[in-house]
Amino acid sequence: MKVLVANLGSTSFKYRLFDLTTEAQLARGGIDRIGESESSCSVGIGSHTNTVQQNVPDHAAAVRICLDQLTHSEFGCLESVAEVSAIGFKAVFAGNLSGVRQIDDALLEKMDALSDIAPAHNPPYVKAMRQLREAFPEIPLVASLETAFHETIPPENRTYAVPYQWQDEHEVQRWGFHGASHRYIGQRIGEILDREDLRVISCHLGGSNSLCAIRNGESQANSLGMSPQTGLPHNNRVGDFDPFALPVLIRATGKSLDELLEDLANRSGLLGMSGLSGDVRDLEEAAADGNTRADLALNTFVASIRHYVGGYLTILGGADAIVFTGGIGENSRRIREGTCRNMEWAGIELDTERNQNVSGESCISAEGSRTQLWVVPTNEELIVARQTAEVLQEK
Repeated sequence: MKVLVANLGSTSFKYRLFDLTTEAQLARGGIDRIGESESSCSVGIGSHTNTVQQNVPDHAAAVRICLDQLTHSEFGCLESVAEVSAIGFKAVFAGNLSGVRQIDDALLEKMDALSDIAPAHNPPYVKAMRQLREAFPEIPLVASLETAFHETIPPENRTYAVPYQWQDEHEVQRWGFHGASHRYIGQRIGEILDREDLRVISCHLGGSNSLCAIRNGESQANSLGMSPQTGLPHNNRVGDFDPFALPVLIRATGKSLDELLEDLANRSGLLGMSGLSGDVRDLEEAAADGNTRADLALNTFVASIRHYVGGYLTILGGADAIVFTGGIGENSRRIREGTCRNMEWAGIELDTERNQNVSGESCISAEGSRTQLWVVPTNEELIVARQTAEVLQEK
């Protein structure tokens, strides 16, 4: 079975093609600047890489170009489009229509209605999914919701202290996100350590960030709440924030609620604190040159990570492994070191030299550390491919 996994942005389409009989990745590619006068289209199949510039008006056209590349007579890896059993999407939020499910009108309507919860994610997915259902009716489309992995979180770790009717009638609760990434980390570290009974703290740190407490492969808590705007600071999104500050800001700035929410969603986080960039690489360079606001942003980010690590050590009763993943988790020595600093009392000891020389899957804990510390690149697309195949087999 061959599954195409799509990762969508408002003007981008990235994909990977998997053969689920061996879980081999057959191809990967992407198209940027969809809807603009000239789009960049790339595909990597084996040792062959092809990049072209052409107009791509919408996501349906992007998928058509992708399938043309995959079935190309010279370098393609498919004989025909019929070999694609399904397209799987790493979708974000549909409230109580969580889990992994074939895309239908009810799911699209629910995602559309909840676009204000995930404004950077739901609108492009809904638009593209509708285009693809119409353009490729013969190919099943499957959505793997990011909230699916967190359905095992106990009620006490999901419930806000608000009127109960809000949760019961309006689905206001801590949903949790980055489910595919945390699921992969929980499974992969179990394979590495050859254990199924692990207590794991998964640290997904990148453009958006979250920590997850995992016991025996099941999510017990996630730092993201009702929306992907919450939890840790993100590159340009706020993270945890007291909503009672909003009336103060409305009076002080003259901005409307919608304008302030736009600020919190797009001009806050690391970018807002530093006034410079939401990219940790830029901030580390600036901090090294003496930029105090860049240094503050990084220190605040680390303090938030440590806050959740401490809470999750309590929830799990300790940890057998803490795993760093995502662009920041895999590449920032400073963030990993800061997270683990002075944590020997909890059995967490970082090996400085190992932390400086990470390559791929790497153990970075000191020999005497009771908790193993790892860097493991995530593979969300493989999880989505597996789940898409399971949905097809069930049907």
